Amino acid sequence: MKDKFYNYILQLQDTITSKLSEIDGKANFREDLWDRPEGGGGRTRVIENGNVFEKGGVNISGVHGELPKSMQDYFGVKDANFFACGLSLVLHPKNPMVPTVHANWRYFEMYDQEGNIVDQWFGGGQDLTPYYLFDEDAVHFHSVCKRACDAHNPEFHVMYKKKCDEYFWNTHRGEARGVGGLFFDYCKATEEMDMDAWYNFVTEVGNSFLEAYVPIVIKRKELPYTKEHRDWQEIRRGRYVEFNLVHDKGTLFGLKTNGRIESILMSLPPHVQWVYDHHPEKGSEEERLLEILKSPKNWV
Repeated sequence: MKDKFYNYILQLQDTITSKLSEIDGKANFREDLWDRPEGGGGRTRVIENGNVFEKGGVNISGVHGELPKSMQDYFGVKDANFFACGLSLVLHPKNPMVPTVHANWRYFEMYDQEGNIVDQWFGGGQDLTPYYLFDEDAVHFHSVCKRACDAHNPEFHVMYKKKCDEYFWNTHRGEARGVGGLFFDYCKATEEMDMDAWYNFVTEVGNSFLEAYVPIVIKRKELPYTKEHRDWQEIRRGRYVEFNLVHDKGTLFGLKTNGRIESILMSLPPHVQWVYDHHPEKGSEEERLLEILKSPKNWV
């Protein structure tokens, strides 16, 4: 399974970066191959200062070895070895009318001292963070997510949409990071879903990413914007940074497993503002966004 999924994310990375480079029309992805001293490595691809994408990364990694002490404590195990692989992407567009997007699809195995698999699971999801909210874009994104889920279980979309709303929540701000999408973790074999069925589900979601995001980018990337729009985008990006550094489990896992710091922090936007006690104008589009982020909405 680990070889099958790793080969899948290699191919998916090629597909996604090729399409995004085509849309940008100016910048290309810079590739960085790296090794993890304790075992494994990855292939980082970053795009910067493009026509459309101010900064973005589409990274894959496959790491293995002894599970670090902090993670052994977290999982309640001793002397365990692990393998983890996944594709993680974040795209920060230049135009404030184009939303930021994040996605991740991953697989994890844990072994005993004889090398037998004692646990394995899939995780992942994709979510949208707009700065100016076009309702039809949120509906489109969630509709694609729902179709991918419905092909495998009619209950998945409601369940994983709710988990996404709960996970990408800035507790200290009392607001969602964005308008959500899907989030699933610890997807383990059951009587209803064996690991091959979970593989089929996760790859269906991964394959749906470009369909969910690209039409929004194409529709919004040429819209005019002002310095005030840009300021708001940078203020909201600050909330994005806060979530990633305070709450995000993937970031914390990377830091605790001696992950490659450049790859872990590639999710952070290049230009951000923290304005003291900032409040948008009453009745503005900015205020409307904040009101929706305080109470996650069902878009489909």
